[in-house]
Amino acid sequence: MNSNKTHHRGKIAILCLLSCLAMMGLMGRLFFLMVFRSEHYSAMAQDLHERERTIKAARGNIIDANGVVIATNRTVCTISVIHNQIKDPDNVVKVLSEELGIDEETIRKKVEKYSSREIVKTNVDKALGDKIRTYHLAGVKVDEDYKRYYPYDSLASKVLGFTGGDNQGIIGLEVKYEDYLKGMNGTILTMTDAAGIEIENAFEDRVEPIAGNDLHISLDVNIQKYAEQAAYQVMEKKGAQRVSVIIMNPKNGEIMAMVNVPEFNLNEPFTLNYEPEVPVSGSEKQELLNQMWRNTCINDTYEPGSTFKIITAAAGLEEGVVKLDDTFSCPGFRVVEDRKIRCHKVGGHGGETFLQGAMNSCNPVFIDVGQRLGVDAYYKYFNQFGLKGKTGVDLPGEAATIMHKKENMGLVELATVSFGQSFQITPMQLITTVSSIINGGNRITPHFGVSAVNEDGDVIHTFDYPVQKGIVSEETSETMRFILEKVVSEGSGKKAALEGYRIGGKTATSEKLPRSLKRYISSFIGFAPANDPQVIALITIDEPIGIYYGGTIAAPVVADIFKNILPYLGIEAEQEETAAAFRIYG
Repeated sequence: MNSNKTHHRGKIAILCLLSCLAMMGLMGRLFFLMVFRSEHYSAMAQDLHERERTIKAARGNIIDANGVVIATNRTVCTISVIHNQIKDPDNVVKVLSEELGIDEETIRKKVEKYSSREIVKTNVDKALGDKIRTYHLAGVKVDEDYKRYYPYDSLASKVLGFTGGDNQGIIGLEVKYEDYLKGMNGTILTMTDAAGIEIENAFEDRVEPIAGNDLHISLDVNIQKYAEQAAYQVMEKKGAQRVSVIIMNPKNGEIMAMVNVPEFNLNEPFTLNYEPEVPVSGSEKQELLNQMWRNTCINDTYEPGSTFKIITAAAGLEEGVVKLDDTFSCPGFRVVEDRKIRCHKVGGHGGETFLQGAMNSCNPVFIDVGQRLGVDAYYKYFNQFGLKGKTGVDLPGEAATIMHKKENMGLVELATVSFGQSFQITPMQLITTVSSIINGGNRITPHFGVSAVNEDGDVIHTFDYPVQKGIVSEETSETMRFILEKVVSEGSGKKAALEGYRIGGKTATSEKLPRSLKRYISSFIGFAPANDPQVIALITIDEPIGIYYGGTIAAPVVADIFKNILPYLGIEAEQEETAAAFRIYG
């Protein structure tokens, strides 16, 4: 009996000891939480009673050379629900389903989800958002937001680019100048009770958003329209795959227009600009979209063909290995090592001076000039003219020149490069290099960005771009302008002539790889006035059907563009003879 009592007392003692230990543990834990974790749980408590919503900042406008807004914002709404604040979930589901065109099951899942905030739909038209507000649905929030809007739809689509669902730039100028355009979001902070319901008349902390800066660019909407219209016309007429046009000020590199047709609708950038012949998968559609968004002026390279003879001529004149009155003989081909390289004129041009060879776009003449220069000198000028690097144009994704390594460049490679084959450059690189040769010898940087202006109208940044002086002498530059004016007035570029204007330029017809498919790129680069270039244009026509010679189909397009834009730019027609103001260098 006594032993049972003793055993019972022992159990009670053990239980008391365990209870004491548990109490001490709990008190220790409580002490730890109150002293060492107080800040953490205070923050959690604050989070429980505070609810934060973002106020989106307005993205800066993109504005053309004349002050025309070509990218702006439209006010839209974001509709969201807060579970703990909803008083009539069935009515909320019914109203939002009917107004937003979303099935009730999807809405109900968001309404019944225990979370601080569930977004139901973004980019809702403001009028519809205002209508939803009139229902006064507890737990339903209608916050104003911004959606990018392009007033001209497809104009300069591959230059401007577009934004994604978060209003961040994806391609083009929108992404290049993201840091200037994006602005800074604000916030609304409201107080709630323990159940997460907003407390009426409670203090609301509001941090106002800061709007993004406006981007002023050199692109001119009117010139862009002229160029796009001309590009679409020749693409349709010749059944071409695509047509690109660049129009630029050769003195300072300001780009007035950049066309890549077919363009796409910037307000619906994820919709293909054509109907695929067969249904495509999601990944296939994304690849088609990537191709649609490509800016061929800067993203793609091609063999320039005879327009590149401008570079060979300038290098030859600058090095002193050729003069305008040097004589050559063209039997219709040149044999270089074991290769017979033909001229475009099968019967040959016969005897001709260097000037005449340039006017005739004679391959053997330029092969000879290249051979006179030699690989070392040619490579020196290739680098000196800036052709080995990129232009630095202020658009993302610029491709680099694809050129033979110097150690792999033999006489045959030198011969083909001399008249624009066996290597590749971008259209942007070609027009930049030619500009630098005809403007007096200053290697300019092509660009769109002019300045960034804040919402108060103050210029916060003026963009400047590097210039490399003296890539050719003033004398060589003047001689090149003379040669290229002769090409248009009397040579292969006659179809680019424009009455009353002094036009310089060069034609090209290059064969795409593989040669066996007989696909061509026709192009023409032209500038005006020839004695003092203020505007330069390059057109490339990809895979025209039928007649494909650059002098026949590309040169007239530039003439048509110049006919429209030269008077617009204040460049008046002259009545005097074109060649009178030039002297021929012998």
